[in-house]
Amino acid sequence: MNTKTLVSLALLVGIGAVLHTVVPGVILGMKPDLALTMMFLGILLFPEKKNVLLLGVVTGLISAMTTTFPAGQIPNIIDKPITAFLFFFLLLALKKLDKPLVKAGILTVIGTLISGAIFLLSALTLVGLPGGESFAFFFVTAVLPAVVLNAIVMIIIYPIVTSIAKRSNLIPAT
Repeated sequence: MNTKTLVSLALLVGIGAVLHTVVPGVILGMKPDLALTMMFLGILLFPEKKNVLLLGVVTGLISAMTTTFPAGQIPNIIDKPITAFLFFFLLLALKKLDKPLVKAGILTVIGTLISGAIFLLSALTLVGLPGGESFAFFFVTAVLPAVVLNAIVMIIIYPIVTSIAKRSNLIPAT
């Protein structure tokens, strides 16, 4: 693995960890997952299977350590690697879409929806949802706002990060 790539991925995961820690829980401890956005950004910049595996596992572990969702550790560890690979496969499927920012936004929306659904289903199955609330309640009150926030963040930071990465020769200039 290229050292520059590894350092770049570590920086993205670190930024995601800080954001995941400092963003407050909104509904019963559930918070928008900006670590997920950083994971998606890493996959967009370095779309290789080994990078996707590394990002998914490490983001899942760090999200598990910083979660405020009651008993959300295992659901985070389950959710992130699965979401990372589904995001990667969707990225490959949309390879011909020649609008990188549009692609990043669309994939972030879909990826966040997938992540939220996997997280909630695994939490529901393993430990139940807090407050006796339903899957639909959490999906509407936590996942959908996270979708909007993650998409906005991605649309803002994607052009900035890709510009820096191209100037630093981390990714090929197009």
